[in-house]
Amino acid sequence: MSRYRGPRLRITRRLGELPGLTRKSARRSYPPGQHGQNRKKRSEYAVRLEEKQKLRFNYGLTEKQLLRYVRKARRVTGSTGQVLLQLLEMRLDNTVFRLGMAPTIPAARQLVNHGHVTINGRVVNIPSYQCRPGELIAVRNREASRKLVEANLQYPGLANLPSHLEFDKNKMEGKVNGVIEREWIALSINELLVVEYYSRQA
Repeated sequence: MSRYRGPRLRITRRLGELPGLTRKSARRSYPPGQHGQNRKKRSEYAVRLEEKQKLRFNYGLTEKQLLRYVRKARRVTGSTGQVLLQLLEMRLDNTVFRLGMAPTIPAARQLVNHGHVTINGRVVNIPSYQCRPGELIAVRNREASRKLVEANLQYPGLANLPSHLEFDKNKMEGKVNGVIEREWIALSINELLVVEYYSRQA
């Protein structure tokens, strides 16, 4: 299953607000489609599937990638759901988004892919790179890169910077001070349902 490239508001109407996917909000509050307004009671499976889809679309992952993250989270001691969210939040594309360098996660992924971002002075163009505490994430010292990020910084995707990050607007440099805490995750999601969803197949 390839990465979703269709209309984003269609997804937010179905799943609710996804700050990483789009900043726009849908005019209609009910799901799209002919029967959007008169949905019947959803099964347990449908509820779990919806939570899993929220995670997938917000962070812009394919099904295969998300399954890999779930398996990785299982191998770590602690709450699997919380570890899963931390792994996704510490991805480079998401960290760039949370620092305010890009308005959405897809925009942050493009910044990373095009080589506008450095980690500890070296250009890293892998969006799934796992950021570690102590690393410095900066804008590449090129005019094109700086102009692009300067424009994005005027309209950040999220208003508040999480406690595990710090950002210097003048230097255009951010630092990862630790691993994100659960209350700073902007997405409203029940991660336990995602773990339950995958418990049958992972």
